[in-house]
Amino acid sequence: MTTSDWIIDIVLILIVVRQMREEKFTARVVLLPAGIVAFVAHSYLHSFPTGGNDLLLIGLAAALGIALGLAGGLLTRVRSADGAAFIKAGPAAAGLWIASMTARLGFIIWISHHSGAVSIADFSVAHHITSGETWQTALVLLALTEVVARIAVIAVRSVRAARLTAPATAVETAPVG
Repeated sequence: MTTSDWIIDIVLILIVVRQMREEKFTARVVLLPAGIVAFVAHSYLHSFPTGGNDLLLIGLAAALGIALGLAGGLLTRVRSADGAAFIKAGPAAAGLWIASMTARLGFIIWISHHSGAVSIADFSVAHHITSGETWQTALVLLALTEVVARIAVIAVRSVRAARLTAPATAVETAPVG
C-alpha cells in the first residue's frame, strides 16, 4: 500500500464522518467526492482485464459498491427547510461507510502480506482470475461505485426535498383573445 492509498481511504472516511454533523446540501457536497473519484479513477484505472473470469470479479465488485452506496444514501437523513435541503449521515450510514472502506483497506493490507498473497493467488487460479491488476481494478471500482451511488442518491433526495419546501412563485398568464 502506498501513502496515497492511505490518504485516499482516510479522506473518504472523513467525508462521511464530517457529514454526521448536519450540513446544507450544496455543490461542494457533490464536487469534493466527485473530485476524489476522478483522481482515483485517473490514477488507478488503466485497463480492464478481460481474461478468464476477470470481468465477472470486476462486475461483482462494482455491483457490491453500488449496493453499499445505495444503502448509505438511503440511510442518510435528508430534510428540507425554506427551499434548501440539509443532509446528515446518522450512525447507520456512517457505520456502513466506515465499515466498507475499512474492510476494503484491510483486504488490501492482507493481500500485501505473504499469507494473503498466497490465498489470493490460490483463489485466482481456482476461479480463473488472470492477473493481480484484476483485483486492483475490482477494488477501485468497488470504492468508486459506492461513492458515486451514495452521492447520487443523496443528490436526488436533496433536490426532491428542496422542491417540497421551495416558495411558490406566481406565474403570469397572457390574456387570451
